Amino acid sequence: MLYWFLYPLHTYFSALNVFRYITFRTIYGSLTAFLICIVLGPWTIKKLSYLQIGQYVREDGPKTHLKKAGTPTMGGSLIIVSITVSTLLWGNLKNSYIWVVLAVTICLGLIGLADDYLMQVKKQSMGLNARNKFLLQTVIALAVGLFLYQDPEFSTEVAIPFFKNFTLNFGWGYIIFAALVIVGTSNAVNLTDGLDGLAIGPTIIAAVTYMVFCYVAGNFKIAEYLQITYVAGSGELTVFCGALAGAGLGFLWFNAYPAQVFMGDIGSLSMGGALGTIAVITKQEFLLAIVGGLFVIEALSVIFQVGYFKLTHGRRIFRMAPLHHHFELKGWPEPKVIVRFWIIAIALALVAISTLKLR
Repeated sequence: MLYWFLYPLHTYFSALNVFRYITFRTIYGSLTAFLICIVLGPWTIKKLSYLQIGQYVREDGPKTHLKKAGTPTMGGSLIIVSITVSTLLWGNLKNSYIWVVLAVTICLGLIGLADDYLMQVKKQSMGLNARNKFLLQTVIALAVGLFLYQDPEFSTEVAIPFFKNFTLNFGWGYIIFAALVIVGTSNAVNLTDGLDGLAIGPTIIAAVTYMVFCYVAGNFKIAEYLQITYVAGSGELTVFCGALAGAGLGFLWFNAYPAQVFMGDIGSLSMGGALGTIAVITKQEFLLAIVGGLFVIEALSVIFQVGYFKLTHGRRIFRMAPLHHHFELKGWPEPKVIVRFWIIAIALALVAISTLKLR
């Protein structure tokens, strides 16, 4: 919005020429989202407390989590508002990719809102029916895949990290592939959101990493030099990634141990979906398995635990899944689990960035 209103005036006021630069708008988009979270955070927490929207804690979970019961949740609404306002202010609203990612973020947020409402307000232990939740996520993700597929300039080829000239062309199957990436990432972040700040930390790291890849993929000369797929217009998503990172930092201010508020499914489903959509648009789908490796590990720990439990009629691989609960039950203090998982996320992000040259 500011880009629309102020940049055309650069012919009269040369200082306004800075609005043409994605880097400038990304920096101030990040700061705007951060400040919105910081300013609205206390009011949001107070309002959630007043409405008695408190965290429901399962009795079969770690006993140390029982003290978290009643902590305000659905704080992910604050993240979505911060990202949306900041992106609308600093992004180029003529860019269709901006609207696609915002739509996915908001739509998946609404699914999370319904789930949180049923669980936290209506006190239904299972929340939204798992099948219905998955179906709604799939419909949204397939719509994104179809939108991208019908664009004649959008490639259905998928690059493989660390390989220079090796790609896979999915053709019409790319619609399904894109949906799998988006839905998978959305649910993986959701599974990771089990400790104070555990999910938002790696989300910030992933957002900053994809900030780099969005900028590179959207710049023809840099993309050609680094031999990655050039996606016209994807550079504008750098602004969205900046807003996501800024909003994440602002939310972490209140979500850090001991948390004053939890993001809930409204936050985790939407943030994961946004990252998955960005990975699809920038043609860095498989790279997401590295950037979001921590999310992948957490999701796989649940899949393996459930599968092994059924095959062996009651035996377990981990003391509890997702994986972070396993380490809690081994005696690791919650802050230690959180920080060590953040360290893993940073290391994986650095590996992902190295693929720009290692190919």
